Amino acid sequence: MNYRENAIHCVKDTILPMQREQFEACGRCLDEQYRRYGNTEWLHAKTIEEGHVYEIGYPACVCPDVASGKVKDASHCECSRQSILYIIGNLLPDKHISVEIIETVLGGAEKCRFRVTVD
Repeated sequence: MNYRENAIHCVKDTILPMQREQFEACGRCLDEQYRRYGNTEWLHAKTIEEGHVYEIGYPACVCPDVASGKVKDASHCECSRQSILYIIGNLLPDKHISVEIIETVLGGAEKCRFRVTVD
């Protein structure tokens, strides 16, 4: 399975435009975007180190394939990692972005958490 392609297909016309709108409204600053919009029922995002390290996550798995019961394997969480990489890479095209899985619902955790580093 190509997680990168699936992730792009999943978010390019939905989450990416919404995140881009928030990003622009916050002066193209992730720190401000996460301060303003980082605590909702479907997303939590916080700054660990301003301009550099963030934690992004979901209170539950948001993947429709998981919700439908079609997918149960934790390796599928690579798709979420790729979607975060794609979205932030689009917001900050001149930066190097890395995304690491901290924990996921499919992996047995209560929520999904990812560490994002911007260089």
